[in-house]
This record gives sequence, C-alpha cells and structure tokens, in this order.
Amino acid sequence: MPQTTTTQVNGAAAGILVTFSVIMVVVWVIQIVSYWKVFAKAGHPGWKAIIPIYNAVILTKIAKYSGWYALLLFVPLVNFVWLFILNIDIAKAFRKSTGFGVLMTLLPIIGYPILGFGDATYDATPKAQ
Repeated sequence: MPQTTTTQVNGAAAGILVTFSVIMVVVWVIQIVSYWKVFAKAGHPGWKAIIPIYNAVILTKIAKYSGWYALLLFVPLVNFVWLFILNIDIAKAFRKSTGFGVLMTLLPIIGYPILGFGDATYDATPKAQ
C-alpha cells in the first residue's frame, strides 16, 4: 500500500487553495460588474461601484435614503437588519418585489446580476416621507 508523503498532501492543499482563489475572484468580478450595471441604471457612474465604503453610500442613495445611512452598515448586528431594508428598498426602486430584495440580500451573486443585466428600470421619483 503506497504511503502519502508530505509533498503530496501539500500539493493537494495548494491545488484546493488555487481553485478556491480562482472561484472567489470570479465571484468578485461578477459582483463588481453587476454593481456597475446597477449604478449605471440608477444614473450614477459605474466606477463608483469599485470604491469601498463610497459604493455603500451610493447604494443608500439608490435606495432613496441619505448617504449617511451607509454608516449603519458598519454597526454590528444593526448592519444585518439594515442590509435587508436597504436591498428591499433598492429592489422596490427598480420596481421589483420585497421577495426579490430578500434574494438580493441572501444571494447577491444571483440578485444583483438579475437586476443589473435584466430589464429592470430605475424609478427616480423621490421616496414618500
């Protein structure tokens, strides 16, 4: 019975790490491109999607809130609830359902590409207070 050497184990681990890294880069690129398209549909330059923190400010504006509400995304526990509210309001701004907003929160790799590349149009009318 052949024995497994340390080199074989290290090689297998390296292969898994490389595969995982490639998958993560692909997911990241899909998310960035999707955000870019969503920003463009909402009338914001797409390049704002690649700037950390600033893209959160723009997302709150797309959801028709003040950009200051983006700070809630950095408060532990509050951020989880706020992310649901934010994505539901983004979905509604694009004339999608509350369920679609929940999808955007739980599976953004599916929800945002549908929103960005689909036929959804942004409703720029201000939110009723």
